[in-house]
Amino acid sequence: MSTHRFYLAPARWMEEQPELDTADSHHCSDVLRLSTGERVVIFDGQGNKASAELAEVSRKHTRLMIGKPTLTARPRCSITLAQAVPKARNMDLIIQKAVELGASAVIPILSERTVVRLEDAGDAARKQERWQSIAVEACKQCGQNWTPDIGLPRTTKEFLASPPKADLILIASLQPDSRTVKEVLSAYSAAKGTLPSSVIVMVGPEGDFTPAETALAKSAGAVAISLGPIILRTETAALYCLSVLGHELF
Repeated sequence: MSTHRFYLAPARWMEEQPELDTADSHHCSDVLRLSTGERVVIFDGQGNKASAELAEVSRKHTRLMIGKPTLTARPRCSITLAQAVPKARNMDLIIQKAVELGASAVIPILSERTVVRLEDAGDAARKQERWQSIAVEACKQCGQNWTPDIGLPRTTKEFLASPPKADLILIASLQPDSRTVKEVLSAYSAAKGTLPSSVIVMVGPEGDFTPAETALAKSAGAVAISLGPIILRTETAALYCLSVLGHELF
């Protein structure tokens, strides 16, 4: 089976003559130089993948004949990364790696110490759209068939006022009362008799969340976790959290 992977939105799988979008058609014909009759892999971002034959290949229109899809199982635990938006393009990297590490969702947070600011609601929507596109591209590259949902950027207060439902909310913290991930999960398992099936982990900006933000998170039920004695950059902290939680919970 070809390793060339393309995204096809779920609604388009049932069309009589499904086609790749224009950008992927260009990539297929002009970059990869694939021909009619060759096979590729398509996925819908909701776990389904299938082999597809190229029935027509051109710069603007690439038509597919889709084979029988198979469903990729989700990890046993859904992990949402609530990430304070870092400066420059580091959020792009975080989203790419969150895809590879199996995050179910990424929610961009505008904390009190976040340098990045939004102009208006339109700016927030444009950033969300761009980050969602980066997540899809990362799925193509790494073989992930579940595309994480990228939320609209929101302030820490807005996020904590209405967080997604989860068995456990964690907040990475430099405060002295923080516990290790293993300690927190062991305590949860001892109390509940099982490990959580859904977790939110909040990662702050350079300099951490403010004490007020951390207190607000704790009042919303979050448990403070330590990431060790070394102070990590925010992108490193995000990858650390996703890696450790994936190891313990997937």
